[in-house]
Amino acid sequence: MNEQLMKPTEGEMEILQVLWKRGECTVREVFEELNKKDIGYTTILKIMQIMLEKGMVDRNTSSKTHIYKALLNKENTQQHFLNKMIDTVYNGSTARLVMQALGNKSASREEIDLIKEYLEKLEK
Repeated sequence: MNEQLMKPTEGEMEILQVLWKRGECTVREVFEELNKKDIGYTTILKIMQIMLEKGMVDRNTSSKTHIYKALLNKENTQQHFLNKMIDTVYNGSTARLVMQALGNKSASREEIDLIKEYLEKLEK
């Protein structure tokens, strides 16, 4: 399936975050990493099976314990969600998004320096 057409749900995104961070994981490892009190192991298993059917993850069944890995590219998926949020929540204004983000959460000195460095590169 075309990666651009996939729209992971919130639960699928949480699982993808674990797979992107750790690489290959069993369902048990994803379940333990998420550490959610309101979601059981079988729910994580079912979501990952659905993700397999959608083509978001791959599963290695060569051993007793099945190993899953993300097939969706992290950067492309993040970019898709960010673009959608900018369009729908901020009426297409990237500046409004940045100002809101910086106004709501205090950025560290290092983060501010990185942002300044990035903006200076854009001006050139």
